[in-house]
Amino acid sequence: MIETYAFLAVFTLQILTISVLYPTWFIRYCRVQAARLPAERLAQMYPGVDVVQARERFLNRYRTLNTGIAVLGALLLAWLFKYMGRPDWADGPVELLVTAYSVVALMLPFGFIAGSGVSFDRKHKHALPDGKRKAVLQRRGLFDFVSPFVLFLALLSYLLFAAFAVYIQQNPFPGFAGPLINIGIVTLVYAFQAIFVYAMVYGRNKNPLETHAGRLQTVGLAVKSSVYSCIVVVLYLSLNFSLGLLGMPRWEPFALSIFFVVCALLTSMCVIAPVRQQAASA
Repeated sequence: MIETYAFLAVFTLQILTISVLYPTWFIRYCRVQAARLPAERLAQMYPGVDVVQARERFLNRYRTLNTGIAVLGALLLAWLFKYMGRPDWADGPVELLVTAYSVVALMLPFGFIAGSGVSFDRKHKHALPDGKRKAVLQRRGLFDFVSPFVLFLALLSYLLFAAFAVYIQQNPFPGFAGPLINIGIVTLVYAFQAIFVYAMVYGRNKNPLETHAGRLQTVGLAVKSSVYSCIVVVLYLSLNFSLGLLGMPRWEPFALSIFFVVCALLTSMCVIAPVRQQAASA
């Protein structure tokens, strides 16, 4: 039963991290960022709009959405507590439900943020006069934001995972999809993150209100989060495969929930650091 209680404890932590802590950090981040924006530029970009009122209305809706997701997670936790109290519970349904809930809990708020931003800009945004703004002609490279050692660690993790998947194929456990599929999934994750990192480092800054220093901080945090995410994905899959090899499938939901908690914490890097920096300089 220890694997059951360990999972239930971590899943509770997952609900609190994704639907309570992260929204709190994000709301603080939004308010800190808003305090840095020049009022005159905001008035030029959104003429006749009470931006403060609009922001608070958005944050209230965002908080309500995450509260609803947290309630949904609590209901799922109650069902899992009852289901996993039976001696014949299976890990498959648990992992399926936890994954479905986690995807909703992570992606639905991001979709709400993106959709609200696009809708608000289309309705109210005006182009800013660009006579006073000057580009900072400073070349940026990947190693300006993440160390070569971390990149080497990410590449080494990929190669070791590929070797591990090939090794498992010699004596696969039930449910193992094969090395090609698993290596292909990890390759897609790395490719997606590489495209995202390239766009962040070398892409244009589309926010005319963001300062050069703020842009560098945002890019740095996003790049670190992406590279660390690649490593975390490989570590989770390797742990999951190891549990399968050891005949411990009931520990897999615990590992899955730990994975989602770590993903949420990595994502929160981009909102916690600016708030801490603002507090330190105050």
